[in-house]
Amino acid sequence: MNISGLFDRRSLVKAGAFLGGVSAAFARATGAEAEERSRNVASEATPAEVTMAEIPLSATAKVTAERRGQIVLIGINRPYIHNRIDPETYSGLATAYYQYDHDPSLRAAVLFGHGDNFSRGIDVDAFAALVTSGRSRIEERGMIDPLAKVPPVLSKPLVVVVHGDTWNMGHELHLAADIRIAAADTVFGQDENTHGRFPGGGATIRFVREAGWGNAMRYMLTGDHWGAEEAFRIGVVQEVAPTREKAFEAGVAIATKIAACGPLGIRTTLASAHLAVDRSEAETLSKLNAQYGALYTTEDFKEGRRAEAEGRQPNYHGK
Repeated sequence: MNISGLFDRRSLVKAGAFLGGVSAAFARATGAEAEERSRNVASEATPAEVTMAEIPLSATAKVTAERRGQIVLIGINRPYIHNRIDPETYSGLATAYYQYDHDPSLRAAVLFGHGDNFSRGIDVDAFAALVTSGRSRIEERGMIDPLAKVPPVLSKPLVVVVHGDTWNMGHELHLAADIRIAAADTVFGQDENTHGRFPGGGATIRFVREAGWGNAMRYMLTGDHWGAEEAFRIGVVQEVAPTREKAFEAGVAIATKIAACGPLGIRTTLASAHLAVDRSEAETLSKLNAQYGALYTTEDFKEGRRAEAEGRQPNYHGK
């Protein structure tokens, strides 16, 4: 397949199974759970083994996946709305992550976006009813939260390749991956505060951890966007490629190298590394949903939505 076709609506990509359903906040494992996983991962068989199915890209496929030997390519497919994540897309990613993690024939995954952008983040209006009702975003078994907010989390490696606009939840999906590749045209953003919201998908934790306090606050508190070279400078991407096609090729190459390594060693490496960060982050991640949901009921949130729709500067009052 022509690599550039992955970013063209007209191309057909074999897609991995996704199930609909309403989505919800899961996150990183607690320290005790991570320790248990670290002790057992080298000796336990993978539970509830599945085979990740393939479906061609279509107008109704919001999440795609293509198997390539021992790796799988998972794509976000809502290019007509800049790949904004609605509940069904979120659930589709959660199901794809679960199937990848439980398919013993797959050893690495690459997450990317179809069309001109990786993702402009959450589809705010589509999520509004769920957030204000307090319902969880993922309520079914057989899912792993793409934002890794509560267990279960991926036990296998995830490489993310971003291009174009990579904003808000899109940037947070990127931060939740293990290795990150950006095309030179990538524009990152974490601008929720300019819209009367806040980064509720983990950036307040992972962005600070990866980039350092000052670098993360520089962008989250102002809402300014930044480019691929700046992302490389502050440490949130590991490689910048000149084009989106080259970025995709680099991501596939890294996933292929990972897949050639011993799978038990890879899983144990991830489990061990999580011990260094999961215990200190678990409680903070668990509070994000309530914090994010509370802002949806404020006057400032409503003003932010009105101002965005009307194309004007918002007038906030802290209420």
